[in-house]
Amino acid sequence: MRVAVLGAGAWGTALAISACKNPSNQVALWARDAKQCAAMVQSQSNARYLPGISLPSLLRLENGNDFPVRAIDAFDLLVIASPMSGLAGMLGTVSNARVPVAWLCKGFDPQPDAKPGLMGHEVQAQVAPGLLAGVLSGPSFAQEVALGKPTALVAASRHAHVREALVGAFHSPSLRVYANDDVVGVEVGGAVKNVLAIATGLCDGLALGANARAALITRGLTEISRLGLALGARADTFMGLSGLGDLVLTATGDLSRNRRVGLALAQGKTLAQAVQELGHVAEGVYCARTVLQRAQSLGVPMPITQCVVQLLDGNLKPEQAVALLMGRDPQSETKTA
Repeated sequence: MRVAVLGAGAWGTALAISACKNPSNQVALWARDAKQCAAMVQSQSNARYLPGISLPSLLRLENGNDFPVRAIDAFDLLVIASPMSGLAGMLGTVSNARVPVAWLCKGFDPQPDAKPGLMGHEVQAQVAPGLLAGVLSGPSFAQEVALGKPTALVAASRHAHVREALVGAFHSPSLRVYANDDVVGVEVGGAVKNVLAIATGLCDGLALGANARAALITRGLTEISRLGLALGARADTFMGLSGLGDLVLTATGDLSRNRRVGLALAQGKTLAQAVQELGHVAEGVYCARTVLQRAQSLGVPMPITQCVVQLLDGNLKPEQAVALLMGRDPQSETKTA
């Protein structure tokens, strides 16, 4: 299969490396920055995003300035590896593609005029409605995928052809890819878990203990499920890879950028300092407010998410956020927030 990965950040590079493990694949990785591309060609590595990991000799590196005018129909699968903020532009660029297109980003894209944010498939419906499209998601750190450590992902699309293309391109002995047609559920899980990981990082940074972490993860999964069901997702999706699996990984793993933001805030650092230290995008920072807007527009209570937004906005200190959550009135576990 001829696979093009558009975006040479950590995750795009890791998946391109993984796809090269299938000897029948021909894989090209496009870097938007010409200097980055030249450096990657020279060093045969992505020193900025995946230092110390060699790129396979079969991986073709390309300068993003050459894509996609001459190459859009030269591949069997296009994979967009941009942040959520860049998805609309990339989809517009490949809107005439006649092959499956999938994106990797997780989040809600902010909309003008304070409208609730949109998930990836909703952005695609606006920008490029004619595409056969889907999303590849699930619990995965780029570094571990690049190193070939066992990982499981989910390929979600309404179109069987897209699901089959993603499974065919990326399924390998070290990377299992499961198919799912619940795009809404997969995207909600992938987006909201980033926000909740900030809360869990805050919890760990304040040394609140394992009990508190377990409570946050469990109640966080409830928030994900409530929002997802209100948007039309299936309940069983949230017990799968893109729900429970992705939440547990991002909320507890030391490689989680969003968790590290919470840890930094607990140490008294400002949000600007926390983001600067990362040097990478932490999607939870950028989509927390849009997640909350979407929930409020549907009347879905999300108290943990709301506290994270207030914390990121500087309206709450870490200790105040904890007190606010713990001071809420008693509730039924199954019927209210």
